[in-house]
Amino acid sequence: MKKKLLLIHVIFGLLLLMATVSSVYGQKKSTGNASQKFIAANWKLGIQMWTFRLFTQQEALEKADSAGIRYIEATIGQKIDKSGKEAFGIDMTAADRTKLKGLLAKHKAQIVAMGVINPPNRASWIKTFDLAKEFGLSYIISEPPKNQWDLIDSLAGFYKIKVAIHEHANPNPYWHPDSVLAAIKGHSNIGACADLGHWARSGLDPAECLRKLEGHVIGVHLKDIVTFGMRKAADATVGKGVINFAPIFEELNRQKFKGMLSIEHESNWENNLPDVIETVNFYNEQVKKLK
Repeated sequence: MKKKLLLIHVIFGLLLLMATVSSVYGQKKSTGNASQKFIAANWKLGIQMWTFRLFTQQEALEKADSAGIRYIEATIGQKIDKSGKEAFGIDMTAADRTKLKGLLAKHKAQIVAMGVINPPNRASWIKTFDLAKEFGLSYIISEPPKNQWDLIDSLAGFYKIKVAIHEHANPNPYWHPDSVLAAIKGHSNIGACADLGHWARSGLDPAECLRKLEGHVIGVHLKDIVTFGMRKAADATVGKGVINFAPIFEELNRQKFKGMLSIEHESNWENNLPDVIETVNFYNEQVKKLK
């Protein structure tokens, strides 16, 4: 009788253990799936068109399309095509704008942001926001002087288009997250465009910078460099330089980041499409690992 009771207790214990393990495993699997679903719905992999600055927008859109990229961060001054001198910016004619919209439609592409742009006065900022509104942009990337903070915050609120502060390397006024936070304070329509490469050039840990800017990251410049802490360090293909990207993606995931990560590759200018494609593959591999 005692042996039977002992056997029953053992079997019951094993069943309980199996149920617990199954529950924990299922919970982890569910959490991982939830993260992947969130990222698929909220992260956009894009291209900063400065990457293809030697080419027209028509050519650059073809390159982006061949890399499987549909989201665009436009560069002011980039020619639309080879037929004329028309370039992207506030002075585009109605015909220029129609032509560009046609090119975007052809490649099923969408301009999500533009920059880096620093309009000198209120009138220029209004024209900039008008352009952003016409093309359906989510944000404008800028490094505005302090005396423009109130102005652009007000206009951004009116147009419902955010302004993301970019951080060129030290000694740029915004090289450190604390400077960006100073501009953000009291300005709910201003946030950060997290430039991973420039932070590394300034000797800063990009993951730690993201933590400091939690809740304020609007967009990301996805780039890598060859030497940490060197202001003029050359770009490397993402994943082949000195930046450790795993904690960066983990931090963005932890923060429930919603926005675009724009590939910006300032190297191998005449033939950098293979580098961009390699970056796309690296990004996809890294994202798949997130739980």
